[in-house]
Amino acid sequence: MSWFGNFFASRFLIKAKAQAEDEDIVDPQEVLREKCKAKPKCVALLEKLDTCNARVRSKKQTAETCAEEIYDWMHCVDHCVSHDLFKQLK
Repeated sequence: MSWFGNFFASRFLIKAKAQAEDEDIVDPQEVLREKCKAKPKCVALLEKLDTCNARVRSKKQTAETCAEEIYDWMHCVDHCVSHDLFKQLK
């Protein structure tokens, strides 16, 4: 193989290695969110949100929104995640 061919082959292999390393990276925030969504307090808030969504969808016209319920659920998950997330960041 010529110098020119070796040059491009080595660049391609470096790029392929970098892509393989990127695939192994897991976002710790996503892992913690899934874990926190399963906590009993957050599950209870999600059930309230689902109940509210069902109630709002059952009405043809309503001014009701489920904003409070979604804020409460999101706060529960984010609060739980915040306890461990920064310990895992480098």
